[in-house]
Amino acid sequence: MTSAIKVKPGFKLAEIDLERRLADEASYQQKLRKLQTAMLEIEQIYRVERRRGIIALEGWDASGKSGAIQRMIEKLDPRWVHVWSVSRPIPEEQGRHYLWRFWQRLPPPGQIAIFDRTWYGRVLVERVEGLARPKEWRRAYDEINAFEKMLVNDGVRLVKLFLHTSDGEQLRRFQERIASPTKRWKMSAEDIRNRAHRRDYLVALDEMFARTSTAAAPWHVVPAEYKWFARVAVAKTAVKALGKGIALGPPPLDPEVVKAADEIMSRKEMATLGLAEPEAGYPESVRR
Repeated sequence: MTSAIKVKPGFKLAEIDLERRLADEASYQQKLRKLQTAMLEIEQIYRVERRRGIIALEGWDASGKSGAIQRMIEKLDPRWVHVWSVSRPIPEEQGRHYLWRFWQRLPPPGQIAIFDRTWYGRVLVERVEGLARPKEWRRAYDEINAFEKMLVNDGVRLVKLFLHTSDGEQLRRFQERIASPTKRWKMSAEDIRNRAHRRDYLVALDEMFARTSTAAAPWHVVPAEYKWFARVAVAKTAVKALGKGIALGPPPLDPEVVKAADEIMSRKEMATLGLAEPEAGYPESVRR
């Protein structure tokens, strides 16, 4: 199954099966195209009905977050979706509450926001690297849960995804990036330093999942050892969560369009648009 794993009590990241993959490229392309179309339908519905959605992605360095995002939004209208690539706080953000900069990036009605790295940096990198004091990251779990509950209670659809790869696969992708001139920009000294703390991150991740995978905002872990599988699983999980309770398909025509046409247009023009039956004697092509 091309699905992410929903985090439940007792979940341990190191125990998940990373051997999930798709049969071949044809299967990958078929599934991806279908999900891309569904994402476009969801975007149109969100825009028309002024809904708000957030897709929050975390994962190991080189786990494929940017590639999954790129494929998921490939067919979307860029006016109604915004991707936020989150890195260390800029001077303006330092000294403020760590959630402040995310409040500034929440989607307005009719839009979907995608976060490549999130507010979970407080209990991951800031915890592991000692950038936050223990009392700060320990209280962050409750702060984050309250933040997400406010969003969900306010009508925001929130999808949280973590892309998981093995230690060996991460090293292989690092090597690929260094060897490829077009990918070297993706490598940083921070990636190397983070890798050295993998065991500490595993401890932090398991606690993060245990304390912040809630009924209102559950975590989903994507086995990302194989990129085709991961991209499909990310898109599938997003489509399922954002589209829950929504009738997919083209949104209905705005009644105001029909009203305006009835007031302004001739019968012939309305028939051409398919908004009225053609007058007697009008070409049969219009009736079709």
